[in-house]
Amino acid sequence: MFALFLVLNDVDYLDEILARFVDVGVQGATILDSQGMASALVSSRGRDYPLFAPFRALLEGARPYNKTIFTVLDSEELVERTVEAVREILAEADHPSVGFMFSLPIGKVYELKKEK
Repeated sequence: MFALFLVLNDVDYLDEILARFVDVGVQGATILDSQGMASALVSSRGRDYPLFAPFRALLEGARPYNKTIFTVLDSEELVERTVEAVREILAEADHPSVGFMFSLPIGKVYELKKEK
């Protein structure tokens, strides 16, 4: 089993990605609102520090928040299909920081439900 994480900086692609997840066999995912460190620094106290000026320039016009999507997949083959589907969707993006993905092996999964 594997956990696949996708940090999606351009949330305009969210619905299309979730639809493709279903198409390739992903049975569920969790979506969290998130914010990158550079965005957090610039939008808070970082505004007053010259050290963070390069971050401000990079983030000019960018969305301050993103979505972090994670899912548990039962095979490496499903991970690869899912990654390829996301890459196909995001290939049309016209900016370099649309997001990133990573996967991790999972030792065990414990389903939490009431026993009968």
